[in-house]
This record gives sequence, structure tokens and C-alpha cells, in this order.
Amino acid sequence: MGRHSASADGRRAGRAVTISVVIADDHAAIRAGLAMLLGQADGIEVVGEARDGDEAVRLVRSLQTDVVVMDIRMPGTDGITATAEIVRTGLAAVLVLTSFDVDDHVFAALDAGAGGFLLKTAETETIVAAIEAVARGDAVLAPEVTRRVIDRFVRRRVKEPSSSAVDLTVLTDREREVLDCIGDGLSNADIAARLFVSPTTVKTHVSHVLAKLDVRSRVQAAIIARESR
Repeated sequence: MGRHSASADGRRAGRAVTISVVIADDHAAIRAGLAMLLGQADGIEVVGEARDGDEAVRLVRSLQTDVVVMDIRMPGTDGITATAEIVRTGLAAVLVLTSFDVDDHVFAALDAGAGGFLLKTAETETIVAAIEAVARGDAVLAPEVTRRVIDRFVRRRVKEPSSSAVDLTVLTDREREVLDCIGDGLSNADIAARLFVSPTTVKTHVSHVLAKLDVRSRVQAAIIARESR
């Protein structure tokens, strides 16, 4: 597992921690601009820049990065493929940052396990907050796409009855409580406060919920929670 778990837990415990970030984008000017902006933010350190998905995976693996800020359209290995590999192997959290407000891209990014999806038009403060959120294990969606993403998941599940019949009996009682909280849109810190447990315990429960329900995205889990009510 990447360093993002330890860093996020350290931040919650009040210790001075830094979230390490790799920027993956095929445009050098965009990488440089993001690196400059993020470098001015407290608690964030840009430790590497990647020109494509393959380089992003290699950097994250060698640097034990906390968060990857990932573009989608890149030559060679694209951002979706790289995100799936990074999340599958537990290397880091991924925040997709793209210029393209396209439903297929959003859906594919979340399906690959991205913790967040923002457009490059987002303010620097929004991007910084999103990096901090995905490092904690929370989910972030650009306001412009949230409603469409939810509708898309619902439509897909209606068209595929077999996938909509999710067996929630595989979850423990506590994991079901955590799933309900995810469905309410609560962050890990909010869930911890509601259930009177530590944020670290919540993060473990969330990981178990996603694994047992065979979903990679927290948003997918939220849809399941809402549909099961």
C-alpha cells in the first residue's frame, strides 16, 4: 500500500505531514503550472512528473507516492489504464484532472478506481482540497458531472439486472453501517464521528466494503447503498 494511508492518518492525528504528489500529463506546460501551484500549498509536495500512464505507474511505485493527479488522454498508456493499475496494486490514491467533460471518461475513471474527478478549470483551492480528500480515502466529484454520473450508474444497473442484485449479506453489521454512511455522502472523518470509531478503522471498513461488493469506486458503493434502501 502507498504512503497515502500513513500521511492521511498523521494529518488527522495533528502531526506535521506532507502529501506527496505525482502529476501525470502529456503537456509539459500543464505539468509545470500544476507543480508551481501545488508547490505553494501547505502540506503538499510534488515529487515527480510523468508524461504518460506508464511513467506514472513507474514513478508511483518507486517514490511510494500518496496521490497521483492524472490526466486521461495521454500517448501510449492512457490515464484510465494507469489508474486501474495503480489502484489495483494499492500504490496510491488517484485524482483524475482533465479538460474533457465527457460522461464516458468520468464513468471509466471511477470504474478504474479513481478517488476523484475534477476538470482543469477548477480553482487551485478546489484541486488542493480534492488531493487532501482522496489522500484520506474520501471521494470527490466535480459539481458539473455529479448528477450525470449518478444517473449513468443507475441506468447501467437497470440494463444489467444481474449486476443490480448485489448481495449485501456478505457484509458484517458494521460494514453495512459504513455502507449506509457512504450512501449519505459522508467522508471517512464524518463516518468515524457518527459510529464512534477511529478514522483508521473506518478506512479499513471502507476497503472491505468495496472488496466484498466488487466495486473500485466509492461512488459505486454509494449508488448501491441508495438503491438498497
